[in-house]
Amino acid sequence: MRVGLARMATLLSLQIAVLINCFVLSFTASNKCIDGERHALLKFKDNLLDKNDLLSSWGNQEEEEMDCCNWDGVVCDETTGHVIKLDLSSLYLSTRGMYPSPPPLMELHDLKSLDLSNNLLVGNTISSLIGTNNYSMNLEHLDLSNTTLEGEIPASVFTFPSLKSLNLGSNRLHGRLHPSIGLLLQLESLDVSANSLGGVISEDHFLKLSKLRDLDFSSNNLTFNVTSNWVPPFQLTTISLSSCKLGPGFPNWLRTQVNYSVLDISYAGISDSIPSWFWNRSQPNMFHVLNASNNQLRGRLENISMSNIPYMEVDFSFNQLEGPIPASFFNVSALHLSKNKFTELEDICDLKGRACLVFMDISFNQLSGTLPDCWSSFNSLAVLNLAHNYHLSGILPTSIGSLLSLKALHLGNNDFIGGLPSSLKNCSELVAIDVGHNNFSGPIPSWIGENLANLAILVLRSNHFNGSIPSRVCSLQSLQLLDLSMNRVSGSLPKCIVISQRLSGKVPKGTQLQSFDASAYMGNPGLCGDPLPKHCPGEEQTRLPLPPGFDDEEEDTDKLIGNGFYASMGVGYAVGFLVFFGTTLFNRSCRFAYTQLLDDFASWTCVVATIYKAKVVNALGC
Repeated sequence: MRVGLARMATLLSLQIAVLINCFVLSFTASNKCIDGERHALLKFKDNLLDKNDLLSSWGNQEEEEMDCCNWDGVVCDETTGHVIKLDLSSLYLSTRGMYPSPPPLMELHDLKSLDLSNNLLVGNTISSLIGTNNYSMNLEHLDLSNTTLEGEIPASVFTFPSLKSLNLGSNRLHGRLHPSIGLLLQLESLDVSANSLGGVISEDHFLKLSKLRDLDFSSNNLTFNVTSNWVPPFQLTTISLSSCKLGPGFPNWLRTQVNYSVLDISYAGISDSIPSWFWNRSQPNMFHVLNASNNQLRGRLENISMSNIPYMEVDFSFNQLEGPIPASFFNVSALHLSKNKFTELEDICDLKGRACLVFMDISFNQLSGTLPDCWSSFNSLAVLNLAHNYHLSGILPTSIGSLLSLKALHLGNNDFIGGLPSSLKNCSELVAIDVGHNNFSGPIPSWIGENLANLAILVLRSNHFNGSIPSRVCSLQSLQLLDLSMNRVSGSLPKCIVISQRLSGKVPKGTQLQSFDASAYMGNPGLCGDPLPKHCPGEEQTRLPLPPGFDDEEEDTDKLIGNGFYASMGVGYAVGFLVFFGTTLFNRSCRFAYTQLLDDFASWTCVVATIYKAKVVNALGC
């Protein structure tokens, strides 16, 4: 009896061991990728150019035993072994040509996430990559952005029932957006920006998108055609509709959206006033970006309370807004109001507490009067642009020197008088000062060279500055542009300013170039004319009268420019810096180059301000 029981126990133990072994083998086998899917991935790879060998782990068709679940960018289901995620984003991959039909990726029936973004898949379409049929009921995330895809968006893309995010932005797609997109019940994020899509967007395109949170149709040619009483089924957090035609009336459906933190309706063809309900959001503290630039918005911005403008960045530039600028607008981080008709800046002093403003551009408006003297509240300000208002006048307030973070000061084309306040020397972070075309007077301050070590651009042209150029300018190691033209500067050039030794032709008449000593032009035997002792050929001959409207000075300037006239400056170890005197630069042939240089610098200041803004906001908790 005991022997029988022992045998039974032994047999039972063997059976249990066999079952455990089978389970382990089954689990191990299920962990490996499916052969058909491995071959499909290798076929997909065969059409890729992987110059950096980033897919070396994938092996090749001959290596039958390789487990694709261990390949870079591939994720498999732990139980079934099916590929559920393929992420090849930003690997600098390119394709040899269009994928054959049907495409290899159609074999990945359990795929949940496909990301091929930021690669160069030239010559391919969406259909050549993922096919024209719904092959995966589980696909949730599809990102084909910035892959240079061409063609139209096939309706099959909108038949994946589980799709949550779809990003086809920054491609070469054209055609219309199929209304069946409105049937994607699970869709949360939709981005088709920066393509060439056209046609009408109707309410049907959003019919059942109740879960949609992020919408980006920007940089296309889409036209919204919805009723004035349309109530969308969604509540968006990001609304990016730049370049979509939403106007001419202000889009009333935005009234239903109370949770968005980013709103971009720039270039939207809106010719209307801003309705009062727009400022009465139920959750205003969530707002981070408001861009309504490049429209035809008109009217005044009045009765906007401080608590209703918590935006990080506000851009109403290139519109027709007028009247005073509300004080609450100065409580943001970046304020773009250029090219409007604003007339008053006084409310800036009504701001209570410390401001987080980093970038302020109110250029090309109709501001007038003196500058308010309350700049001490803006110690985070990095860029201040009040240029081209033409009627800002008076002396610069002393408090402008309290802008200790200031990097760019643009006050050109106004009517300011007096000298540059000495308090500006406290703004040691300054990279650019442009106060050209004003009525400033007095000597050029020596503290510019003593305290502003980072200065790269100094434009003082068309003012009434007098005296000599301070020798301290030689201390500006970073100086790239110095424009002192159309002033009353006299005396000799500082020794650090060296006229190029490759010049020829006649020194232009009627400019400050003739006020410098002849020694400044040493090493240029091809130059002639005052102040040099060498006469130009034919200078002593009688000249015929010039035709009406033809400027003698401009003729001289153009001749010298044609021969490459410019002045280069070596300060310390810096070489190749440009210095512009007289009217040399400001003739027909060089005006564009100069303007472009300043435009590029303005763009640079925007970038600097954007980066600096993030640092300030984090540091100050604004």
